[in-house]
Amino acid sequence: MIILKKHNIILKKAFLGIMILLMAFGCHKSNEDPQQEADKEQVVDEEEPNEKEETNGNTSYKLPNIDLSHWKVTLPIGKPTEVKPPEILDYATNETLKPFFYNDSVNGALVFYTYPGASTANSSYSRTELREQMVPGSNSTNWTFAEGGNMEGVLQMDDISKDADGKYHRTIIMQIHGRLTNAQRDLIREDDNNAPPMLKIYWNNGYVRVKTKVLKDLNASSTEILHTDAWGDDKGHTFSTHVGFDKFKLEVKVENERMEVILNDEESIVYDDIHIKKWGVFENYFKAGNYLVTKDKNAFSKVKYYELKVTH
Repeated sequence: MIILKKHNIILKKAFLGIMILLMAFGCHKSNEDPQQEADKEQVVDEEEPNEKEETNGNTSYKLPNIDLSHWKVTLPIGKPTEVKPPEILDYATNETLKPFFYNDSVNGALVFYTYPGASTANSSYSRTELREQMVPGSNSTNWTFAEGGNMEGVLQMDDISKDADGKYHRTIIMQIHGRLTNAQRDLIREDDNNAPPMLKIYWNNGYVRVKTKVLKDLNASSTEILHTDAWGDDKGHTFSTHVGFDKFKLEVKVENERMEVILNDEESIVYDDIHIKKWGVFENYFKAGNYLVTKDKNAFSKVKYYELKVTH
């Protein structure tokens, strides 16, 4: 019996020793495993992008958030050249458009490039600029200030030339342009439907500058105010924010014969006076793009639009 007890004691001690060793080994392993697992996960995470690119075989790119189905574009070539819907929808493969109107697929922007070249009948300057067409392909359907409209854009001056004094040239980036109805055109015996632009928004040396029209004679008759020379320029307004070559947001709101221009949802100027009320006689359409205000040799500008949306 004594021998058996001694033997049992020896076995118990041996068993206890083995258990202590197993517990020590288990604790040691549990201390190392979390870091080892983390290292493994990190390796997997680092490899995943390359594996996905190899699997998909696609090159990543971004596209601007712009629907061109209700716009035509004017180019600084030809007499000048215009491209309307539906042809404008294929601008990425249109050989006429590609030098002036193309995607920056890295940043997701639509680039408007222009230089002094062909100009429209009522201007001496050139442009790569969109003109709103409420009915695609037609200029005949437009809107009044009583009906209203809203244009929002996110854009950026990408590059622009300087004049002989080292100052940046100016370019118009948004407009509201007036239009005569056929009856008004015939009444004042004009040969086209062109009316003055009520609103011009400039990129001017890194600032956003707004210019509008004012009626020279507030007592002018309903016929007299239809003439372009009945309207003059206001003093203009320059927003305090220096946008420079950074991305910025512009919004133009027209409702109930009231016009407001908003920069970056922070600064705003409102036009709600007799001149706006008198302007209600005209039809209107929005314009957006790059209308370079110079004829200097070798001048140019590039404007990028990331977003552009019009609603009525």
